[in-house]
Amino acid sequence: MNADQMEGQWKQMKGKMREKWGKLTDSDWDQIAGKKDQLLGKLQERYGYSREQADREYDDWERANHQTRVA
Repeated sequence: MNADQMEGQWKQMKGKMREKWGKLTDSDWDQIAGKKDQLLGKLQERYGYSREQADREYDDWERANHQTRVA
């Protein structure tokens, strides 16, 4: 997958993720930039999730949306 495809996929995924995790700010999304560890950290910070709960929430979202994992 080339850089343009990766960027396009991230933009699509980000839109769907914003629907689920609306507490994350534009700045949060810019920092996450397609990195799973960054996303999980922000979920912990904004929602008060444990690391395990953030992992479960992400895995549930991924299954429901049939998306490729972020890096």
